[in-house]
Amino acid sequence: MLGQSLENSTVGIVGLGGIGCSVAKKLRGFDVKRILYSGHNEKPAGKSLECEFVSQDYLLQESDFIIISCTFTKETKHLFNRETFKKMKPSSILINVSRGGVVDQEALIEALINKTIWGAGLDVMTPEPLPHDHPLTKLPNCVLAPHLGTATERAEENMAVLAAQNIYNALNNLPLLTPIL
Repeated sequence: MLGQSLENSTVGIVGLGGIGCSVAKKLRGFDVKRILYSGHNEKPAGKSLECEFVSQDYLLQESDFIIISCTFTKETKHLFNRETFKKMKPSSILINVSRGGVVDQEALIEALINKTIWGAGLDVMTPEPLPHDHPLTKLPNCVLAPHLGTATERAEENMAVLAAQNIYNALNNLPLLTPIL
């Protein structure tokens, strides 16, 4: 299976938080045509990264690649489902680096088998790890990674420092750096 090229493509990012911003910065080196993003509201970082804030429907319809980097909440559970896959281009690729629950995996399997979308790359699934006989492991247009997006020494160090700082802040009635709402 040959892949799609990022060059001159439109990339949509769902959730322009820390991870989404980091992805947007790195994408510039691949000569993408446009970077779109959707979320609750427009982000100041979006302008500095030359990203366009758009509705989720517009992002789904226009993007060649869709990268999910939003947080997993009640509102984002199965945000990607049969209806969202139908709005995507048949040539589009879905990439999930968020949490497995943001994607309805049964609907994704159906979309991949029926060629509703071209492919998927998943760093996260539900459950983790997937059973060896899970349908996603058998699809030629689905690439799976074992949730290793942060499997670097620097990322592990940064997470440890952040956790320690949040514990300190909580014990001293200071605002948390990364509160979970």
